[in-house]
Amino acid sequence: MKTFSITTALAAALAASTASAVHAEQVFNRVASFAVMDNLPEGADRKAATSAEIITASEDGNTLIYSDSPGKRVGFVDITDAKAPKAGGIVSFDGEPTSVAVAGAKALVAVNTRESFAKPSGLVAVVDLATKKIDATCDLGGQPDSIAINKDKTLATIAIENERDEEVNDGQIPQMPAGDLVILSLKDGVADCSSIKRVALTGLAEIAGEDPEPEFVAFNGKDEIALTLQENNHIVIIDGKSGAVKTHFSAGTVDLKNIDVKRDGAISFTGEQAGRKREPDAVKWLDDNRLVVANEGDYEGGARGFTIFDTTGKVLFESGAAFEHAIAAIGHYPDKRSSAKGVEPEGLEAARFGDDNLFFVLSERASIVGVYKDTGTEPEPLQLLPSGVSPEGAVAIPGRNLFATANEVDLVEDGGARAHVMIYERADGDAVYPQIRSAQKDGLPIGFGALSGLAAVEDKPGFLRAVNDSVFASRPTIYTIDASQKPAVITEALPITRDGSSAQKLDIEGIANDGEGGFWLASEGNSDKLYSHAIFHVNKKGEIKEEIALPEELRANEIRYGFEGIAAVGEGDNQVLWMAVQREWKDDEKGFVKLVSYKPASKEWGAVRYPLDKAEEGWVGLSEITVHGDYVYVIERDNLIGQAAKLKKLYRIALADLKPAALGGELPVVKKEEVRDLIPELKALNGYVVDKVEGFTVDAAGNGYVVTDNDGVDDSSGETLFFSIGAINAM
Repeated sequence: MKTFSITTALAAALAASTASAVHAEQVFNRVASFAVMDNLPEGADRKAATSAEIITASEDGNTLIYSDSPGKRVGFVDITDAKAPKAGGIVSFDGEPTSVAVAGAKALVAVNTRESFAKPSGLVAVVDLATKKIDATCDLGGQPDSIAINKDKTLATIAIENERDEEVNDGQIPQMPAGDLVILSLKDGVADCSSIKRVALTGLAEIAGEDPEPEFVAFNGKDEIALTLQENNHIVIIDGKSGAVKTHFSAGTVDLKNIDVKRDGAISFTGEQAGRKREPDAVKWLDDNRLVVANEGDYEGGARGFTIFDTTGKVLFESGAAFEHAIAAIGHYPDKRSSAKGVEPEGLEAARFGDDNLFFVLSERASIVGVYKDTGTEPEPLQLLPSGVSPEGAVAIPGRNLFATANEVDLVEDGGARAHVMIYERADGDAVYPQIRSAQKDGLPIGFGALSGLAAVEDKPGFLRAVNDSVFASRPTIYTIDASQKPAVITEALPITRDGSSAQKLDIEGIANDGEGGFWLASEGNSDKLYSHAIFHVNKKGEIKEEIALPEELRANEIRYGFEGIAAVGEGDNQVLWMAVQREWKDDEKGFVKLVSYKPASKEWGAVRYPLDKAEEGWVGLSEITVHGDYVYVIERDNLIGQAAKLKKLYRIALADLKPAALGGELPVVKKEEVRDLIPELKALNGYVVDKVEGFTVDAAGNGYVVTDNDGVDDSSGETLFFSIGAINAM
């Protein structure tokens, strides 16, 4: 067995793929995103939850077909112009489509029609791609999961999972009836129901052998079927023509080191898991003798990576924890959901693009796709692609140099991102994502996420500081960013400490230089979580030396949407701090928020009123404040996402107009001037427009930088957008 550090290799690949070179490399970049709700028929509730799970493509590569199990339908996307996908309609079923595959002019859809877990049932439906009509159905005698079709389109195979009920006996198996495998013949894409062969799988696995739980199937060029039994931690190789089991073997275990095993608001790769069952989900053949599995774990295991086997069960390569280390290096590590199974690799795709055999590993929890080159020995990591929320399935279209993902989670009920199909194109050029990554420390990546406020490093052009917010409340940190590199690199992480320990109960949303090598930090309060609204003064070592509580005039009217930035004007005894309050507090007129001032030398507080733009939906507030030249700059945004997002702008106020009045009395209203609409930059990576534009600063050379908060990949795609908007006029 061979393992190696994908983290180091991928960091090099990321740097190389984004650097200018005489000989351009072929890279994948996202060219379009399609919101699944756009496929709903006229008159349908656009706020109803949708999903995109398993995805395939027509043989000409011009149509994508995805399963939407909660919606009991499959959807079609016209990608004749891959950069401008169009709604292609839906086909509805009396059951939940679990998988879809294409044979010629037909799509085969596996449909779960069970009455209950104890009475599983299902069918395979033949859908004509041109008419979008169901031509025929075959009863499968159980609940289907994955479906696959062989190379010459003469055979189809379906994993009959008969999945366990997690509410029964704490989800423990065995739970009858047992699952099996179905093989049936195809002619011109039409299934011959009379040809069904059932392959019994009982008695093979060491774990609950009487209750096999088939998960994923794939054909190789010899019509052999690779089948994963996820909960049983087993892999079976079957002759597709005869239905005979050729061989089977345990997926085995992995000893994991340097992993994060706690949901504690800190990314810390200090844990271990010995003897971790792989429990593979997706499987793909790399050639006729080797297969790769994604080790999600859905029962007692989950080895956080992927493994390459030969057909005898010999481990040829094991990624271990390196895949998630690479993911952590670009800010996509999901600490809030990671304690058991890490980034949860779930889906796979494999295809030949030009001269390169590639495979793609989908991380459900990190919302990332890892792209690897199959070398025959150690795979070469090439890229990490941003996907929507929770990529479930993927399809490669090498003939058009395209790749697409289906992203299953729809957060419409929480006002979040919708389910999307995302499309990528391989071409000469530079990889545009990630826009920021971290360096390594002691051989491990500096974990980061939920970046909020930004500040410039004084007298050092291209260098910035950032802070994380309450997502990582148990380890608040000041990061140093080298923005002169592409992508930008987080080079240092300075813990914020109190009395020698990591400071707790902080929601750091803003940072400013104090002029003496230390920092002013603004913390947004939340009484429900015992976070206080406060200003913190820390020294260059990150040690809290002073905590400044809000005066009673402010505290009496507070809500949880507090300070979202801090800026320092002047030096010494003349220094004044300005804090942007995100939303209206109890004493604010609708449509106005406070810019609060504090003079450390005299401990004087004051404020002005800032007029917010109006929004038809959601709320509008401030999320950053910074000083440059004769102006104070603020980010004003709505809390909307995707197609609903309308307001993500940079404004400025003349310093001369910032004349604070005493708290508790009438406050003057400042005049704002629009500097830039940020939505075009937020659309530049061809994803959906993210909600939280949280940080802005101007570096020592006068260039403006913007960063978004990825919420620590909690109900988020995890994408951190970090970009420069060029020179900022100081006058």
